[in-house]
Amino acid sequence: MHKIHVPLGENAYDVLIKSDILCKAGELYTEVISGKKALIVSDETVHNLYGARLLDTLRAAGIETAVVTFPPGEASKSLYTYERILNACAAFQLKANDALIAFGGGVTGDLTGFAAATYHRGVKFVQIPTTLLAMVDSSVGGKTGVNLLAGKNLAGAFWQPRLVICDPSLLDTLAPETYADGLAECLKYGVLWDPTLFAQLKEGARFSVTEAQIARCVALKRDVVLLDERDTGQRQLLNLGHTIGHAIEQASGYAVTHGAAVGLGMLQMARAFCPEIFVDIHKALQVNGLPVTVDISAKQIVEALSQDKKRIGGELTIIVPKRIGVCERQKIPVEQAEILLEGWQ
Repeated sequence: MHKIHVPLGENAYDVLIKSDILCKAGELYTEVISGKKALIVSDETVHNLYGARLLDTLRAAGIETAVVTFPPGEASKSLYTYERILNACAAFQLKANDALIAFGGGVTGDLTGFAAATYHRGVKFVQIPTTLLAMVDSSVGGKTGVNLLAGKNLAGAFWQPRLVICDPSLLDTLAPETYADGLAECLKYGVLWDPTLFAQLKEGARFSVTEAQIARCVALKRDVVLLDERDTGQRQLLNLGHTIGHAIEQASGYAVTHGAAVGLGMLQMARAFCPEIFVDIHKALQVNGLPVTVDISAKQIVEALSQDKKRIGGELTIIVPKRIGVCERQKIPVEQAEILLEGWQ
């Protein structure tokens, strides 16, 4: 088993990575949570596939359980679903020593974490990610939130989990495009910090990312979170591809998935700022089943960028690749957002 420790003082926790570890979730839960209740939050697809397994292991460990489910997809990452979770916490009489369990992908983790951060001004929660994207990215680092009509992730909080349990065997039932979403984030870590990881993934890793590669991605994210937990400096490097990516998601009405949008954003940043790595990133996206074009105009993207939450005082913070393994932060006036779309499709 790979164990990545995240030493954030009183908010420290472990990320455990091992196939078939879900069957030990009840035992692992009791090691970090003193209460005897767990409210499971999951989308309907994950609950139907794996909910019985999680319920069995929790109940075997003496944990009283309740479940909240919602339709899968980005549309559920809303204030409506968030309110449903809070009301379920109240109905279940969840106490400070109990916890919520996020059992699903990034949408589930973000919703559950935000509910945990705000119910009774903060209760514990455990992440059990079931997508590759959630395992290597959203389940680690404490960013939680929901979307508003005005944009993605505009309401949220920093709230660290008490434990993250990654069972790669749960990835076996992912649709190819959902698995590819996670590969985009893995590739992002390579472009940011690890040329060796990028080279491995560039050869094609469809449905074959190893536990060691997942652990490497988690460790890279852990390291930058330790430097900048509140996302005011170095952690912003994780937004490589996200400024354009979020705009693509929004302009498409979220028809383009998060990982695909991030990959497209990363490719465009290379096209505009570092053409010498454009071909490498283009190949890496293609061989891993990710799109390299999208039917959205530069004008639509610029309009969405004008609402980007990373805009402060009329500026956009962008992450510019210099070479594979080295990227840097830059600020540009929002009025110059068009330069990000140089050569767009």
